Amino acid sequence: MLTPLPFSLAAAVNCLRFSRSPQSTPTAPAQPSPRLASPRLSLSGGRMAEAVENGAACGGGVPRPTNPMVTPLLTDLYQFTMAYAYWKAGKHLDRAVFDLYFRKNPFGGEFTIFGGLEECIRLIANFKLTEVEIRFLRSAMPTCEDDFFEYLSSIDCSDVEVYAIPEGSVVFPKVPLMRIEGPVAVIQLLETPFLSLVNYASLVTTNAARHRLVAGKSKNLLEFGLRRAQGPDGGISASRYCYMGGFDATSNVAAGRLFGIPIRGTHSHAFVSSFMGLDEIIDRALASSDGSNKCEDFVALVENWLARIKDASSLRDTFGETNLSELAAFTSYALAFPNSFLALVDTYDVMRSGVPNFCAVALALNDMGYKAAGIRLDSGDLAYLSIEARKFFHEIEEEFGFVGFGKMNITASNDLNEETIDALNKQGHEVDAFGIGTYLVTCYAQAALGCVFKLVEINKQPRIKLSEDVTKVYMPSLPQAEVPLPICEYETMMHQKD
Repeated sequence: MLTPLPFSLAAAVNCLRFSRSPQSTPTAPAQPSPRLASPRLSLSGGRMAEAVENGAACGGGVPRPTNPMVTPLLTDLYQFTMAYAYWKAGKHLDRAVFDLYFRKNPFGGEFTIFGGLEECIRLIANFKLTEVEIRFLRSAMPTCEDDFFEYLSSIDCSDVEVYAIPEGSVVFPKVPLMRIEGPVAVIQLLETPFLSLVNYASLVTTNAARHRLVAGKSKNLLEFGLRRAQGPDGGISASRYCYMGGFDATSNVAAGRLFGIPIRGTHSHAFVSSFMGLDEIIDRALASSDGSNKCEDFVALVENWLARIKDASSLRDTFGETNLSELAAFTSYALAFPNSFLALVDTYDVMRSGVPNFCAVALALNDMGYKAAGIRLDSGDLAYLSIEARKFFHEIEEEFGFVGFGKMNITASNDLNEETIDALNKQGHEVDAFGIGTYLVTCYAQAALGCVFKLVEINKQPRIKLSEDVTKVYMPSLPQAEVPLPICEYETMMHQKD
């Protein structure tokens, strides 16, 4: 059983760690382990400078929440009305303990990955109502006494203690992810934002981990969900927590900048269909990778290779005339990115046009000392097409003697999810990487994790909520830990073990 790790806000201020180092290589265990991602990246040096530049840092060294909308006002109105009622009753300083937990693992599974802790710490480290926010609350709660707003102006989280399981850990139902102790009025104001910060983060991290487990360790997983996410913040959060859950990279440039996540991308069908022919390519020259020579007409080199492929005895019966506008698009893209040429090959016909055109460009690049990155399939029978493309690559290798060409990378996309990847595995396929978007970032299979925030103690007196629904009854217990350590000492200990 995993048990919460106590740490104080003061320790967190000095020793905050990000969830995952962008330099680390994502891996996934054969079965869930206590830590899918190790918090190793300190916010120091260049990243702290960047945070300061972005206005993210404040006193104490902990940056503000990544999303500037995460403020003390990001809560439900009843948290402030309860705070007023506590204050009127003289109970606002009563020492309260709340547990944040969930009741059931998502997606019908047997584990959950905890995400969102860092953003919670950022919030409490910077929790302070501004004058503008106080004025708004006065207008929203006109019947409350002026002294109450003076009280709100004075509060922060300096008297708040947080006990938490390390972010990225495997967690289970009805085990506290976080235990929050402090003045009851202040803790109530943290309930809604904490649930907002943890619910989706943990859900999408778990979803990513499940995709990693079904895809296997050897496959690259690319998060492509920004355009289908629930708004900009949903897209940024998804990229961040999918990376924590085991994905290798994202297409989201903003997330790459904010969190150091590797960014990946190719081109769209629109790019391919925007070309009409090879005569549109004006700048046809390409220098070799080592700069020792220059091909003045790379387009002619590509055309020559396409002719050689057509004439090859082992290939001539596999395709006829390819789409030359597609060839123009591929050639143009290769001229722009000779070191990372990866082509989307299904705009017209994968095996009769896309793959042969790609091979012609890839072989021409090879002549100039470059190595093409591979192809992407975005429609059709992905298992069959990947196998046929792999056969074609092997035939190219054998026909022309280019060692390693048969191992060309094949990426697949097109509304993939756990079930479709599992089906591909059962069919057999030659896909090396999966680009996953909609079903991943929207957590299509389950709308919410369902974390709750329950009072378990007030003034050292245990409290419990009885319910007509037995599944909602929660039996709180004190957090267990062999040695209470501040988070910075804990991280040092974990790194020494690594």
